[in-house]
Amino acid sequence: MMKKFWENFFGGRPGKRFSAWQIELTSRCPLRCRMCCREGHPALARKDMGLEDFKRLLPYMKEAEAVVLEGWGESLLHPNIVECIRLVKGAGTRVGFVTGGKTLNRAYISELVRAETDFIGFSLAGATAATHDSIRINSSLPDLLEHIRIFQETKAREKSPYPRLHMVYLLLKDNIAEVPALIRLARDLRIEEVVLIHIALVSTSWQEEQRIFGLEQVEDYNNIIREAQRLAGDFRIRLRVPPLAPQEVAVCSENPLRNLYISVDGEVSPCVYLNPPLPSPLKRIFHGTEFQTEKVIFGNILHEPFDHTWANPPYEEFRGCFARRVGEFKELYASLWDRDKRRTNRKPFSEPPASCQTCYKIEGA
Repeated sequence: MMKKFWENFFGGRPGKRFSAWQIELTSRCPLRCRMCCREGHPALARKDMGLEDFKRLLPYMKEAEAVVLEGWGESLLHPNIVECIRLVKGAGTRVGFVTGGKTLNRAYISELVRAETDFIGFSLAGATAATHDSIRINSSLPDLLEHIRIFQETKAREKSPYPRLHMVYLLLKDNIAEVPALIRLARDLRIEEVVLIHIALVSTSWQEEQRIFGLEQVEDYNNIIREAQRLAGDFRIRLRVPPLAPQEVAVCSENPLRNLYISVDGEVSPCVYLNPPLPSPLKRIFHGTEFQTEKVIFGNILHEPFDHTWANPPYEEFRGCFARRVGEFKELYASLWDRDKRRTNRKPFSEPPASCQTCYKIEGA
């Protein structure tokens, strides 16, 4: 199921070893988003991945259906991002990123179009400037929307289908009411896909206060989402909606069985949420309770061959937890069609890795 998700989203080639590699080109960012885990840590180091280090990853990229050039920084700040995109394309892999769009201009947009960047997502936190700009501090919604318009104009002038543009919208109490307006905005900007997401790494009281996922009273929120879905259907916009309530999933949407994350320093982790640019252990608030969680790093691709890291026993055991859950979910699904098995009590599923047990992603967020 998750494999199909990535194939649909990125248009990847079936049969490749990985769905996606997420690579952090830079940990620098011009914004101060209130939902970012770096809130409260202004002194953290900001750095870029060297171009020569990036080139050392290229032999592995051809095994992935897509490479997502993003992490905890703004990828557009990397001085060689256009060259990185061309290098990934040369490896036969689709490539793109999600951006706050602040540093764009006409010349930069033309470069990204001519490099045939496969996909670019634009992060919005509101459909009005008042809401967006109050959450994504130092951002300007009017400027961001103008950059999207310039992208569409440039693509038309160049007669290019690249890049495929979509919007990414983080659902919060302060902005969920604007989701229907977001769909209208997408229509006006000729955006064909909108992706709604939840805050996954909660580390401040404001973020916990703004969390929508997992709350008991969500009917008003459901009504808003249903209106957005109706509009998306009318406008023929693909709208990806996460559940508002926890549900049992075999593997989270990050899917460590088929995806991985590489930090700006070359550290290999199962996903971006297990290796944020914070001191370890990091604070994580999960359903109102505070936990101290160690970062999860299984090796460094710049210091050792990737296959050594992938075969690292702790990494294999980490993935094994999810592999067992996948098998158990398949068995459960098969039993639904077997009347005799359906009568027996279902065994509990295997636990996910300890570091994932206090993450909203394992509950379907």
